[in-house]
Amino acid sequence: MSSDMQVFKLPDLGEGLTEAELVNWLVAVGDEIVVDQPIAEVETAKSMVEVPSPYAGTVAELHGEAGQTLDVGKPLISIARAGSSTGSPAAAPVTAPAGSVDPSPVSSGLDVSSDVEAAAETYRTEEKAGSGNVLIGYGTPGGVTGGRTRPRKASVSVVDSAVSVAAPVAEPVMEPAVAGTRIPGKLSAVISPLVRKMARDHGVSLEAIEGSGSSGLIMRRDVEAAISEPSVAASSRVSAPAAAPATAPATAAAPVAASADAGAVDSRTGLSVSARTPVRGVRKAVAANMTRSRSEIPEATVWVDVDATALLEMRAELKKRAPHDTPGLLAFIARFVTAGLKKYPALNTRFETASDGSQEIVGFDGINLGFAAQTDRGLVVPSVRNAHELSARELDAEIRRLTAVARDGKATPTELGSGTFTLNNYGVFGVDGSAAIINYPEVAMLGVGRIIDKPWVVNGELAVRKVTELTLAFDHRVCDGETAAGFLRYVADAIENPGGALADI
Repeated sequence: MSSDMQVFKLPDLGEGLTEAELVNWLVAVGDEIVVDQPIAEVETAKSMVEVPSPYAGTVAELHGEAGQTLDVGKPLISIARAGSSTGSPAAAPVTAPAGSVDPSPVSSGLDVSSDVEAAAETYRTEEKAGSGNVLIGYGTPGGVTGGRTRPRKASVSVVDSAVSVAAPVAEPVMEPAVAGTRIPGKLSAVISPLVRKMARDHGVSLEAIEGSGSSGLIMRRDVEAAISEPSVAASSRVSAPAAAPATAPATAAAPVAASADAGAVDSRTGLSVSARTPVRGVRKAVAANMTRSRSEIPEATVWVDVDATALLEMRAELKKRAPHDTPGLLAFIARFVTAGLKKYPALNTRFETASDGSQEIVGFDGINLGFAAQTDRGLVVPSVRNAHELSARELDAEIRRLTAVARDGKATPTELGSGTFTLNNYGVFGVDGSAAIINYPEVAMLGVGRIIDKPWVVNGELAVRKVTELTLAFDHRVCDGETAAGFLRYVADAIENPGGALADI
């Protein structure tokens, strides 16, 4: 392979996934690109992600077509170095030999110091990248027989997320940073494009954030802290640049694809086949997750009818006082759920089986409350992190925010994969109950049915009340029916007597 050709392999995106669907190319053969310029949109089992290039130069070859599923670690794009003669559209296809290490990214004139190597290792640990390439210029352990892959002796090119990629720009020269310090006027020390994207999506300036990683490297946790800390977030807000006209992804709302044998007669039913739809993306992930849940978890279900009249009346009174700042019913129920999980922590755990067959129940110091959200891409479960620390009003705001980003396909892997317990409001679909499948690897899920008028006995007399049904599916390995019933009864009592419950929590 020519030393002038750089092959970028599909990274694992920090999600531990093995494949992704190529939705749309953002560049074409012959285009001049810069470091960190988005080159493609890919859809993983969790979210839609823009993949940036770690190299600058001329696009020589695109390894895949829109709609194709690509394996992590396989070539994604070949880029000829600037000034080389191999960057023409007629350049020969380039393939990376098995077990080879990616060529170094374009140099910014500085060797990687031990501080930067440590920063890269910190990044890999936080992102939990298990295989293949990392997004910007570092190899991960593995891929070379008989030992660990060492970071290559190359420079780290870091481009601020605010730099426009509409036209090629000169690469910035980075000066070495002293660990724990920031250099005024210098670009942010960020390795992960996912971190930059998170900051950009929330309007947070990376220049205002003090990195907690080696050499002042800005980590995901630093951006999350800036987002959750009002004072920091307010000082970090930046005006978003005018968005360029968006190109609709080729498969953003993929219709049912007509297959080669459409119209053929199905041998079992005798009916004509109208279409075959590939199972991929979110639907593929949901199918795998639900299958694993049902095959591994011995689940049981308990349910109860609940008089929600008092909760509705309380919310109506609050709405009269603050029409635009009253939490929704789901937020109040979420607050009762977090209080109930503190009282019954066995339902906020994970059941793990080690490779040697040993088993353990993992408990958590906190609650990340997931909630099921139906989107155009399928069912996803974003989670409110540290939900136990939030009020009903704060929970309402975060639920609305996460629902919006999930439906836009912009939820981050952390937002979609960090839940410890799931709340499912299937009442919005007009049903009363459901034998829900637990969101693996969690151990329980609470479902809330529709609220309807029903005859109910109050103080010995028949009355019409607002009634809903709560359904709890739980893993019988982590607790018995007494614990599950106790939690369910706690939430039910809180809904029936919200004033007393809120006074205690």
